Amino acid sequence: MALSRMWKVSDICSTKCMAILRPQRNESKFRQQIRQFRKGKNNEINENVDSVATPFTAVCYEYRTLSLKSLWKPFLFTAGFTAASFGGAAIWEYENMRSHARSMLKKPIKFFKRKTEVMNAHSSGMMKEVKNWWNSLSPGERVFVPICALNVLIFAAWRVPRLQPFMLKNFCSNPASPNVCWPMLLSTFSHYSLFHLLANMYVLHSFSAGAVHSLGQEQFLALYLSGGVISSFTSYLYKVVMKKPGLSLGASGAIMTILSYVCTQYPETRLGIILLPFFTFSAGTAIKFIVGLDTAGVIMGWKFFDHAAHLGGAATGIAWALYGNQYVWQKREPLLQYWHDIRGSIK
Repeated sequence: MALSRMWKVSDICSTKCMAILRPQRNESKFRQQIRQFRKGKNNEINENVDSVATPFTAVCYEYRTLSLKSLWKPFLFTAGFTAASFGGAAIWEYENMRSHARSMLKKPIKFFKRKTEVMNAHSSGMMKEVKNWWNSLSPGERVFVPICALNVLIFAAWRVPRLQPFMLKNFCSNPASPNVCWPMLLSTFSHYSLFHLLANMYVLHSFSAGAVHSLGQEQFLALYLSGGVISSFTSYLYKVVMKKPGLSLGASGAIMTILSYVCTQYPETRLGIILLPFFTFSAGTAIKFIVGLDTAGVIMGWKFFDHAAHLGGAATGIAWALYGNQYVWQKREPLLQYWHDIRGSIK
């Protein structure tokens, strides 16, 4: 598994002052304006435009002061979204079990049966092929494919010049922006660089099968989405405390959550690097090295990665592997009972 590839992906476009982005509609004009500011001005900064993840590293910002008080709204969003994710996953799992129980009891609802028959009668050969293909996928692949497809669609949206102001506002997380909540989630599906996208999807595919096998599809999705938002909040916190704001995008924070969960849950699993198949190491060793590298990046102030976001994702995955199942997931019975009372018992 190509762990090394994930380390080469840049998730952050750092700047040295608080600001609101001035979006550009055309990339060539955008780069020309960047070069005009390379000489430097009072409250404007210039950084490397050759970022792996995005060409927006050198976007000029107007100075704006932020404090820890500005993080209350993102914190409440993170807590609420995480609770809703796992609560929704528990209800989703309940509904799947309920549907399975119905099928085992051979008591399908007639309305849905007739509807299914009509749809099958009018479905085309292509739809049948797609359905057969979907049914042939493993549980892990059934989760990975929609996530990958969504990432590809957002990557394609970045190619449309007219959409770039909208993408910069909503699909890049930035604590200096007036829009701070939903970008924490949307940015985890956002990639500007093709290499960035391919590397992240490769790593996610490598670890999704084992994670879904351990967690189930519902819990996996809740952990992935929550890990992405928590990693974004960790990035916000670091940028505000260190006075180093900037744009972040990419799925690495969420992927670090899944990777760290698998490595903590199965520490003896042997991993390898794609270009060095003869060199293997344990998953436990891998996660220790990754966390150590990101910790060093936070302490040293390295800017090529969003090390704070990586640490937030890793901490989420490790915490869920050690405590989540015992103290959270196994305590979902009151919620399910409440939902069961609303939904009605299986007849």
